[in-house]
Amino acid sequence: MEKSQGKIRVRFAPSPTGYLHLGSLRTALFNYLFVRHNNGKFILRIEDTDQSRKLEGAVENLINILNSMGLNYDEGPNAGGDYGPYFQSERLYIYRKYADELLAKGFAYYAFEPEAELEEMRRVQQMQGKQTMYDRRARVLTENEVKDKLASGIPHVVRLKVPLDTEIKFNDMIRGNVKIDMNLIDDQVLLKADAYPTYHLANVIDDHLMGITHIIRGEEWLTSVPKHIILYNAFGWEVPRMAHVPLILNSDKSKLSKRQGDVSTEDYLNKGYLPEALLNFMALLGWHPGEGDKREIFTKDELISMFTIERVNSAGAVFNIDKLNWMNSEYIKNYDLDNLTEFIIPYLNKGGIDTSDLAKTKRVVFAIRNYINKLDESPEQAKVYYNDVKISNETKEILSNDTSKQVLNLLVSKLQVLKELTSENFKPLLSEIQKETGIKGKNLFMPVRLALSGEEHGPELGLIAYVLGKQEVLNRLNLIK
Repeated sequence: MEKSQGKIRVRFAPSPTGYLHLGSLRTALFNYLFVRHNNGKFILRIEDTDQSRKLEGAVENLINILNSMGLNYDEGPNAGGDYGPYFQSERLYIYRKYADELLAKGFAYYAFEPEAELEEMRRVQQMQGKQTMYDRRARVLTENEVKDKLASGIPHVVRLKVPLDTEIKFNDMIRGNVKIDMNLIDDQVLLKADAYPTYHLANVIDDHLMGITHIIRGEEWLTSVPKHIILYNAFGWEVPRMAHVPLILNSDKSKLSKRQGDVSTEDYLNKGYLPEALLNFMALLGWHPGEGDKREIFTKDELISMFTIERVNSAGAVFNIDKLNWMNSEYIKNYDLDNLTEFIIPYLNKGGIDTSDLAKTKRVVFAIRNYINKLDESPEQAKVYYNDVKISNETKEILSNDTSKQVLNLLVSKLQVLKELTSENFKPLLSEIQKETGIKGKNLFMPVRLALSGEEHGPELGLIAYVLGKQEVLNRLNLIK
């Protein structure tokens, strides 16, 4: 099938070689926002022609992450579509057909060098201070020499015949006009000795046959564009619009890498960064909403409404973990409590906290949500609500004085007539006691804190009381009395 009547179609085309890098997540996100903004189609294609690097379970993991992040695709594995198969390993017959067409037209040629010969070629070039690339020695083989080698069964590859002594110019939607000297472009292998295509051949063929109108990918592929344009021209196909997004950088402006911290999407999700927060943060790495708009919190629908390629910067974007932590904390504070509780329970369980009492667990989540940046911090913040009260001799001395007893007795009497205990109506009870007795400050609050938690410091008293519940608060106060 060819490009569909003017409808914008983009693709995210990862290789199943392991985790989903944050850079790949942002590429998927930019494709998704762009195509949803333009009411087009988002395609997932798995580029698995390098079978040696394929990791078992990587495709399923990738699809799960895209789904959990809300980046739903319209065509691809598990979704179907009219342009499949969506695994490149199932499209080998297609690539062979088009490679033969390139050979027949003179845009590609056979090369027969063994790996040892290629290694020696590169070694000599390095010694001479030259760029390491294929020296095009197989271009001079005669037609009969090629036939003889093929008939002899000598292992071979198919290489792209790059036009020399010219430039290729193209317009990138982010970087503007770009031109590259073709003498610096390698005669790229298109079809490997095992008959599997390289990225360049398969990518161009699939993008055309799947009707891709816009290619949005990382800037590391910018130098490959001339090879792709040569192929498009050789086949007589229209070249899609292209946009190469900037790198994501560490704080020292080096390329984001595992040496300086986590780089996989899975790592951040496992630590308890909410998908919505991570998407919001990633969208702002290299893109901005427009002049004068200082907001930093956006829903996915707002991002879709506002996203344009023209607002993607060409300069690299620094990954600021402090900003991500702040943004995630803002999402946690405002997240639906039932859903947040569901997300946090596995972290609490992993931290050894019993969450069988769902009502109490929900109160705990309500109490700790303002104090955590990510969900894996939940057990540390929650444990105070599950610890037994341990009264030391020093604590007993504080609680046994007349002032403390007066405060605790009055609090018990006021709680007994209170219909429902909340985090908001507990503190007013203490204010009433202050007015009635004149007791204030540490003398008022410390006995209550010690009676309820056994600790001199901790969360707000209203939160402690709310989580424990009215009956448990009365039990602890009466135990002290």
